Amino acid sequence: MKISLSDAALSDAIKPLASSNAEFNARYPGETGRRQPVHTVYGGAHLFRADSASRLGKVAERALLENASDFVVFARALGLPRSEDLPDVLDYATGLKQRVETEPDAVRAENKPAWLAHTIYSRVHEKLKREPVEDFRIDFEDGYGNRPDAEEDGHAESAATEVVKGMKAETLPPFIGIRIKPFNEELRARSMQTLDIFVSALLEKSDGKLPDNFVVTLPKITTPEQVAALADIFDLLEKQNELAAGSLKMEMMIETTQSIINSEGRINLPLLLQAARARCVAAHFGTYDYTASCSITAAHQHMLHPACDFAKHMMQVSFAGTGLWLSDGATNIMPVGPHRAAEGAPLTQDQIDGNRAVVHRAWKLHYGHIQHSLAGGFYQGWDLHPAQLPTRYAAVYAFFLESLDAASERLRNFVEKAAKATLVGDVFDDAATGQGLLNYFLRAINCGAVTEEEATKLTSLTHDELVSASFVKILKNRQNL
Repeated sequence: MKISLSDAALSDAIKPLASSNAEFNARYPGETGRRQPVHTVYGGAHLFRADSASRLGKVAERALLENASDFVVFARALGLPRSEDLPDVLDYATGLKQRVETEPDAVRAENKPAWLAHTIYSRVHEKLKREPVEDFRIDFEDGYGNRPDAEEDGHAESAATEVVKGMKAETLPPFIGIRIKPFNEELRARSMQTLDIFVSALLEKSDGKLPDNFVVTLPKITTPEQVAALADIFDLLEKQNELAAGSLKMEMMIETTQSIINSEGRINLPLLLQAARARCVAAHFGTYDYTASCSITAAHQHMLHPACDFAKHMMQVSFAGTGLWLSDGATNIMPVGPHRAAEGAPLTQDQIDGNRAVVHRAWKLHYGHIQHSLAGGFYQGWDLHPAQLPTRYAAVYAFFLESLDAASERLRNFVEKAAKATLVGDVFDDAATGQGLLNYFLRAINCGAVTEEEATKLTSLTHDELVSASFVKILKNRQNL
């Protein structure tokens, strides 16, 4: 075979590629494979307790049972696919419950909407008992307000004390952190003092240990210098408290127009990430502050506004491949009925029905917002009230379960053909899609939508292959067999 160019002739041309490719790979390492929480629950720092997660779970479970006594009611409230066809008969619900537990595959084949509704309801209920909160943010900002310095100092220390109690009692959620105030001129001194008190008190009381997956959330960012300042403070705190360098991590809140595009017309998001010096693990979108900064009136500030989709797409384009987790914002219509029972006087049936109607409307709105986020590639969002937890998990579980069969078939065929292009139906897959399908199952397992047993059965993957979190490793190992 004749060639025109020798290695020596090519050396000058290809020399810059090595450093360029290395720099690219360092900047865009891709998915970390770590579990990402499906939500973050925000709560005022003054209210946080070591057992807050379990308390929220009990309130959420009560809200579920009071407002949806069975899976049929829940499915109709959320508007699950073909939920209007489910007969509202208790005997039917009871009979299906018994069958789906003993013959799930048969029920799934005969009546998928009923199987889906029952599976979602039962798994949501189980989740609320087992792990009601995946991520909690102890809030010293919007959910806390501006208070006298002495009062915030006290709450910073008491919240740290409660976190340490939770660490010892193992009652903390899998992910936890604090949101401090912004680093603008008015609030930066207060914000930094709260951070210092909280971290110093926590480390003093915990013998120098941070809770697992601890993070500090910086809100209302406008300049890279604010992010850099937080990274610098982390350096100082680690040195003073003998923490390993890089132990403290941050999240950026993207909720101002300036955090998207700066005064020079440049996209600011990559500059913010660079300023974090490898300490940033996530970027959260702030729906209401962002829409307000766009001069959108309160009546039209919601998660489905086109302005929000624009900002979130900018986040995706800027942070794709960096390994950063992206989180959407919150639905601010709470599922809380207007009627409260007076002491010794129970609610009337009309009041009960009125409360339930309000809760169902709020649930359906919340469910739709979460589905919109998931379809747009945002797998995490905020929850502000425990009665939102049932719909958070229902929406996430529905998202994964509705497409489970198609995803299973595509992944199974793709793996079996060892990275050769394959056609399933009318959908062509490539290697990147293979990793995306694997990530789909990892997310579904992590949140409880799908069991590991179901995933291995449907995809033909082994436990070790699933937990490897690497599609490339799976193919290489199978090709070597």
